[in-house]
Amino acid sequence: MFQLPARLVGAAVALTLAAATPAFAQQLELKLMAPAAPGGGWDQTARSMQQALVAAGVARSVQVINVPGAGGSVGIAQFVNGAKGDGNQLMVNGFVMVGALAMNKSPVTLEQVTPIARLTEEIQVIVVPANSPIKTAQDLAAAVKADIAKVTFAGGSAGGVDHVMAALFAGAVGADAKKINYIPFSGGGESLAAILGGKVTAGISGLSEYDGQIKSGKLRAIGVTSEKRIPGSDIPTFKEQGIDLVIANWRSVVAPPGITPEQRKTLSDAVEKMVKSDAWKEILKQKGWEDAYLGGDAFADFLKKETVRVTDVLKSVGLVKS
Repeated sequence: MFQLPARLVGAAVALTLAAATPAFAQQLELKLMAPAAPGGGWDQTARSMQQALVAAGVARSVQVINVPGAGGSVGIAQFVNGAKGDGNQLMVNGFVMVGALAMNKSPVTLEQVTPIARLTEEIQVIVVPANSPIKTAQDLAAAVKADIAKVTFAGGSAGGVDHVMAALFAGAVGADAKKINYIPFSGGGESLAAILGGKVTAGISGLSEYDGQIKSGKLRAIGVTSEKRIPGSDIPTFKEQGIDLVIANWRSVVAPPGITPEQRKTLSDAVEKMVKSDAWKEILKQKGWEDAYLGGDAFADFLKKETVRVTDVLKSVGLVKS
């Protein structure tokens, strides 16, 4: 019987194993865009993904790139135009980008990217400096009703979940939501400095971004946007304080336009493996993020419906013209 030389047998076995190995296990080298400044939620999500993808053995390396500006409008334009067809690039985005694109009348839309997965949801919180006379959500409501122009809210980009939440808070307490005095910041670090420095009345963000300052006593949390209290937390919900305000910020990851079905599957499989890893579960626990994983066509469908829903809310409070 004819036998292959040993070195050729070895090569054949290696090729067979490579063909049988899932694409994500071949150790991707990824570029991951956070379309915001360092310190904010998207940046935290990108760097958490970087950590988990490598720790779980999904990727050999993950390079995080920050492209701040206009609630992600600058980043998505660069991503869509510059990364087309590249199966090694991803971009973090979420609720904030949906609103920002609508408000900025962006020529680039989320319909142009390739949906990969929704990753997390996070409860929102309103905070004030520790020395503020505002102690409760009802105190803030009274100030807003007395003179909405004098109450300044700091938060993320215009049209994002923080901005929407400020408008919904004003509407829920009987004030004119179209007159809110909202100051957008491109990164969590900048807004935090404004709040701690007493330059604004209150700050709005995801609970994880202010958690350290709340626990250290530098900031006072006056309410969270969950239906019920977070287990182990003493921060009251807005609902229990008589204010109908329930909202969650979601974050997701998308790929560039023009990638092949095989490239999309490789990236989708990699993200799915990451979200099931112990490394990612530990990060969710540390950050206080809720696992809201939704992949494939289900996420693509969610993204379409959410774009319509968020745009309608922005129109209802005057942030987007009909």
